[in-house]
Amino acid sequence: MSDSRHSRYDCNQCTFRTLSCRHIAPEEFELVRRTSQQLLFRKGETILKQGAKASTLVYLHKGIVKFNFESEAGRNAILTIVSGPILLGGANLFFKEINLFSLIALEECEACLIDSKAMKRLLQNNGKYAIMMFEESTEMFKSAIFNFISLAHKQVNGRVADIILYLSSQVYKSTKFTLSFTKKEIAEFAACSHENVITTLSRMNKEGIIAYEGKVLEIKDVGRLLEISKHG
Repeated sequence: MSDSRHSRYDCNQCTFRTLSCRHIAPEEFELVRRTSQQLLFRKGETILKQGAKASTLVYLHKGIVKFNFESEAGRNAILTIVSGPILLGGANLFFKEINLFSLIALEECEACLIDSKAMKRLLQNNGKYAIMMFEESTEMFKSAIFNFISLAHKQVNGRVADIILYLSSQVYKSTKFTLSFTKKEIAEFAACSHENVITTLSRMNKEGIIAYEGKVLEIKDVGRLLEISKHG
């Protein structure tokens, strides 16, 4: 994080502030603002490190990050990929004192690091706000859960189809997008080999299901992709 730069994001335009102030007074939110750091993270920088003390929440204003888990054997798995605006790391408020995984920027990201102790003090006196934070904190795990269901029940074709559909609808919000990561990272997301990902993408490309050149991917036949997802 030493390579990060301070951000100049306007707090008055912050969607997290707007959401929070539906449940707490603006002056109460000042405790959060005063104890927060606005930072820019470059591509590849670690925002939260697996195993480190969970001292902050992250509100990702802009950018794309991956949830990276490293096993004791040193193997990497990508649990999910998300784009801002979204609250990250909030589950640590309720469940753990250490980070269960790393958050790594896949492109330049603009984020606020929020002191978890200050947030806990605020939650203790605001039941409705605590419920909202719990809901926001657990929301980010939905995509990871759906990904694990895909891994458990589908072959490589189905897994890759699911990932393309997920990236299109939830991350890039377009049927045509420029990938922020490598085929190796797609393989870590799909829990399969690099070679299998290359083969599957090439076959989908030849069959006209997707158009894939360089980093640009476009869904050309969403119906067929959904069929592969369903039966994969």
